[in-house]
Amino acid sequence: MAQNTTLTIPASTWTQITDADIARITFQNVGSNHALIKATVGASTPSNFNGAIRYNPGQGERNVLLTDLFPGLTGANRVYAYSPDASQVVVSHA
Repeated sequence: MAQNTTLTIPASTWTQITDADIARITFQNVGSNHALIKATVGASTPSNFNGAIRYNPGQGERNVLLTDLFPGLTGANRVYAYSPDASQVVVSHA
């Protein structure tokens, strides 16, 4: 399902920012704290920080393929965000 929204990322909790299997994503960290972004295969919540990419406030990606962002993860189709303090992420995907 397509979405275009701003999500609140609770402190110290992996939060899925996609609501369906996707191939491309646009997102930006619009909070005041850094966020870690990590892809998974399927809707399984990450259990560690391996392979997560740090995005500081104001940073993000525009219409990027998950295969380009996470080339070592075959079949990546869901994306999660994590912040040690609460943050916000704008996300858009088809």
